[in-house]
Amino acid sequence: MAILVGAGTRVLVQGITGRQGSFHTEAMLKYGTRILAGVTPGKGGAQVHGVPVYDSVEEAVQAHPEINASIIFVPATGAVDACYEAIEAGIRLIVLITEGIPTHDTMRLVRYASLRGVRIIGPNTPGVITPGECKLGIMPGDVFSRGSVGIVSRSGTLTYEIAQNLTEKGLGQSTCVGIGGDAVVGTGFIEILEMMRADPETRLVVLIGEIGGDAEERVAEYIRRENYDKPIVAYIAGRTAPPGRRMGHAGAIISLGMGDAQTKINRLNEAGVLVAETPAGVAEAAAKLLCGAA
Repeated sequence: MAILVGAGTRVLVQGITGRQGSFHTEAMLKYGTRILAGVTPGKGGAQVHGVPVYDSVEEAVQAHPEINASIIFVPATGAVDACYEAIEAGIRLIVLITEGIPTHDTMRLVRYASLRGVRIIGPNTPGVITPGECKLGIMPGDVFSRGSVGIVSRSGTLTYEIAQNLTEKGLGQSTCVGIGGDAVVGTGFIEILEMMRADPETRLVVLIGEIGGDAEERVAEYIRRENYDKPIVAYIAGRTAPPGRRMGHAGAIISLGMGDAQTKINRLNEAGVLVAETPAGVAEAAAKLLCGAA
């Protein structure tokens, strides 16, 4: 069993003829992801790596009604409209790779998607991967392996590094989700933790957070309140970041004395979460916890 994506995922790529869309379509196809169609207005009738291109999402879904997920590589000026188009066409999972979308546009989009029963991952996300089944994103597939560790992360690069460390220790992953690095995202930590809690394949969860906002603090409260019954190992990036300066992601900023790494670490520790001091320490802690639970 997997969460969000798996062997049954059938994919539409919006923005498939662009440089990023074309490059990552090829990589996803090589991984084994079932991509049925692409969309770029004005490019209907073309093909990209053997994938047929349509002028609109509606046309693509009519030709391939089994499509159940979309990944969006459209630039920020058109990405939100691309999402609305996918929602109106009945697609229920949208991975929004695009960064640089204004926060107020994301807020309206997320609200509308929720009302329509649509799950959005992102924006500014590396995507979702269920190793060996489906890669719906831009992550390097070779660092992941199939197993029982779920990963949910605000950072793409740290996800890859920690996944590789886990793989090298013989700890494969069930599903890895990049929720996105913006201040507002479609699906947050708590929603993914709930999915992983219900997934019998996931035995341990790795949570990768960073400075900025209060998402990790809210996770800590949720873990305590719900008596979360699977072990969690966390890593918080940005321990040495100066206040008031954005560090890489739009959401990674300490302001008004809030969102610093130490506060997040303290809250997670209080909730019983083991917080590793280094990315390499995550795999070491996970190995110990899983051995103890075996």
